Amino acid sequence: MSKFVLLALAMLLFVSSSREQPPYEFRAAWIATVDNIDWPTKGNYNTDSQRVEFVRMLDSFQSVGINAVIAQVRPAADAFYPSQYEPWSEWLTGRQGQPPIPFYDPLAFMIEEAHRRGMEFHAWCNPYRAVFRVGQSTVAPAHITRIHPEWFLTYGEARYFDPGNKEVQRYVNAVISDIVQRYNVDAIHFDDYFYPYRIAGRDFPDELSYARYSNGLTRDDWRRSNVDSIILMISRTIKRIKPGCKFGISPFGVWRNIDKDAQGSATKAGVTNYEDLYADVLLWLKNGWIDYVAPQLYWEFGHRAAPYEVLLDWWSKHSYGKQCYIGLGFYKAGSNAIWRDKTLLPREILALRNTLNVQGMIFFSAKSILDNLNGWTDSLRNNYFRVATRVPPMPWLDSAANH
Repeated sequence: MSKFVLLALAMLLFVSSSREQPPYEFRAAWIATVDNIDWPTKGNYNTDSQRVEFVRMLDSFQSVGINAVIAQVRPAADAFYPSQYEPWSEWLTGRQGQPPIPFYDPLAFMIEEAHRRGMEFHAWCNPYRAVFRVGQSTVAPAHITRIHPEWFLTYGEARYFDPGNKEVQRYVNAVISDIVQRYNVDAIHFDDYFYPYRIAGRDFPDELSYARYSNGLTRDDWRRSNVDSIILMISRTIKRIKPGCKFGISPFGVWRNIDKDAQGSATKAGVTNYEDLYADVLLWLKNGWIDYVAPQLYWEFGHRAAPYEVLLDWWSKHSYGKQCYIGLGFYKAGSNAIWRDKTLLPREILALRNTLNVQGMIFFSAKSILDNLNGWTDSLRNNYFRVATRVPPMPWLDSAANH
């Protein structure tokens, strides 16, 4: 074999290896606390046991190669930390408002354990959900729904802050400000719950605030402007308090379908961010209000309404210079014939690694990784995350933090 052929093969292997193991890559897991999905285990209200569970989880993640965790610390206007605004979460202690016994600060503990392992810690908050299940969830006497019942609307089985209420916007901003001021979080993270997902035949009952605050806008435009307002407000608050702290959004996977907007994706999704959740994520990216976007692409290649490959390409072209991490549906392993294919998640990882402007991935959720569904955790540890990487730098934040 000629020297030229050997050199070409070596270069090919180097390029292939680089694509498989990039020097910087965001590799994260969502840790859902709502309804005890991931942590702590339902019924485990013992401080020491909770700590042991969390440490084991992070040790497992570290062995896999994960370098960031996104932990839910405010699932329903409650707190996994001592808060002057909101009561202790029922999913931490069994009853809302009940402090942990013996006392500890779970948020401070989680941050310390993540940083001890070189992992970033993103504090995941739900901005508008206030009561998870009306009539079933415990609601403490000091809960904000009891103090300001006029701020809330019931829709389906849950209660929500009214996003159109200006006092609500200031209150939510104050809650986030408190977290950023008191805790060494690397980021504030919101998921896809802005206005709630639609219930067939029922509209979100915000007529009174629309009449009061709409200022001539259509109902849809007014709702979008409400969400825009709070995203901008929180973005400015974070950067004022801690310029190096990130602000990330993990939206539903489809912004708009192309039949509604020429800029939309070639999809036929029944739900979109823009029309249904009133979240104009592209506006936030264009204006630099958020630092990363993590669209939840929980679909397979060739999906009839929302193909993974189509949306991967679309988001890569619409991140506007900010970072893009792909949310992957680890939890769907084995749920049907398509998701029993053990090559599916690895192929999705390889696809995102070979797509420009995509800097990493987030898995939903922690329990799925711990359970090694479809053997994918082993695949990550032994193949796709075999070489350790660091979280990609954000030059615009690094320069701001140093001033």
